[in-house]
Amino acid sequence: MHADISRTTYRPERHYSAVIAQQGRVQLDADTNEQTAIQLAQARAVAADLIGRHGGPAGATGFAIRFEGRGIELDDLAIGGGRYYVDGIRLDASRPRPGTPVDDGEPADGDKAAAPAPPADWTYWDQPDGHRDPERPGDRLPTAFPYLAYLKVWERSVTAAEDPALRETALGSAVPDTAARLKTVWQVLPLEGSSLGLEDGADRDKGKVRAAFDAWAAAQVSTARMAARSERPGHADEDPCTVRPDARYRGPENQLYRVEVHEGGQAGEATFKWSRENGSVTFAVDGLDGTWAELASLGGDGRLDLNVGDWVEFADTAYVSRGEPLPLLRVEEVDLPGRRVRLSDEPDASVGRRPELHPFLRRWDHRPGSGRPSDGGRGKRGAPGPRGGALRIEEGGWLPLEDGVEVYFEPGRTYRHGDFWMVAARTSTGGVEWPADAARRPLLRTPAGIRVHYAPLAWVLGEGSVADLRLSFGPLAGPIPAADEEELAAEAAAEEEAVAAERAAAAAGPPPSLPPAGDGDEAPHGN
Repeated sequence: MHADISRTTYRPERHYSAVIAQQGRVQLDADTNEQTAIQLAQARAVAADLIGRHGGPAGATGFAIRFEGRGIELDDLAIGGGRYYVDGIRLDASRPRPGTPVDDGEPADGDKAAAPAPPADWTYWDQPDGHRDPERPGDRLPTAFPYLAYLKVWERSVTAAEDPALRETALGSAVPDTAARLKTVWQVLPLEGSSLGLEDGADRDKGKVRAAFDAWAAAQVSTARMAARSERPGHADEDPCTVRPDARYRGPENQLYRVEVHEGGQAGEATFKWSRENGSVTFAVDGLDGTWAELASLGGDGRLDLNVGDWVEFADTAYVSRGEPLPLLRVEEVDLPGRRVRLSDEPDASVGRRPELHPFLRRWDHRPGSGRPSDGGRGKRGAPGPRGGALRIEEGGWLPLEDGVEVYFEPGRTYRHGDFWMVAARTSTGGVEWPADAARRPLLRTPAGIRVHYAPLAWVLGEGSVADLRLSFGPLAGPIPAADEEELAAEAAAEEEAVAAERAAAAAGPPPSLPPAGDGDEAPHGN
């Protein structure tokens, strides 16, 4: 998550069940965030154990897919409302209903009053986090049948730069924001049948389709692994005596470094960027004029501002949701009175032109010299980056970032855009927090995120023909019996005793017969 946090302490392998606050202690964001992570992981594990990998409640199962052919217009998919769970993550496909305005007799805005009511369900083209563009051929639904409609689910952080409603205006401009949010993103996307090896439209075996999709989803998982360490750089003797002479981490402040993959692929093609503030330094963009970007603010202090030579990522809600990287841009000029910055190039036409998508700049702190083994991490700030402003991933060697912080990418791996690792650097120890073995060798770790989850929804076979691949589950609850458990047990015992008595009587046979009364001579009575 791109948030201003001190570090992450949640470690599932430690099996902590709760965070316990102690009196008179300093409150840290990491403790609160760990408690949230523990509860979220527990809830989702329980849901996944009971439901399985994916499924929806019977009677309210969401994401029913209906194909809508439009003739000469672009085809569409209707997405039915309801709930669905993917790996324990709860999703809601219900489309919010528009509110009811006050009818006080005042004339309404003609344009807004004439706007048609939204459809009852989401569609492929207007799904909330899909941001599909009909002008982009790659976004259109396949014209060849069959193809699969599937769910892609992941989470991302949201700050006040992307959602101004998170900002408490009563705190004033001196407090720009408070807590961030974690948002669950779902997207309904198509996958051509050829990608699954199931091109025959007559193949309606849902089990085969699900198995082929599971194999495809498993292949989408990133195989990247990285390690981090701190080593006293060779030029440490030239630094001012602001840190301990033996410190491996030479930075003057505590930092949370974020190393993030920018372009995915194999080594040589993949690139990365890094930030010493976990990528949390953002600037809301109020307007764009060519290469000039007008900002809501230029930052609160010298540590969190923009300077000539900084690399920035021009983004908005659609850019983040689509997950398609664009070249980073360099700050060429800063106009303090006008709150403007001039960028090295005009941003891509697909980003930042719609104010409702809340465009912003995200600052990255890498320098062209960092990330290269040969220069000791002392590259000149502001020189052109190796590729689109990002640094090429070089595997099998320690790459210096800055101030003694180094990272290592394991050879032979595949990288995915958005993969990230976080490295906490601390002045008190003069090192970084990273797991190591008994010999103090740093351990390779898979990315901290992004965790992507998939689920099949429908096998679209053609016009009006859709095979539903969703799963559903019924409620665990049942009717309460009329009696309690003790009464039921006593009744069952009595029934067993009666059955046992009947069986015993049947085994003993019928009772011996007696002579009828009055037969034979009667005994004489007295005198």
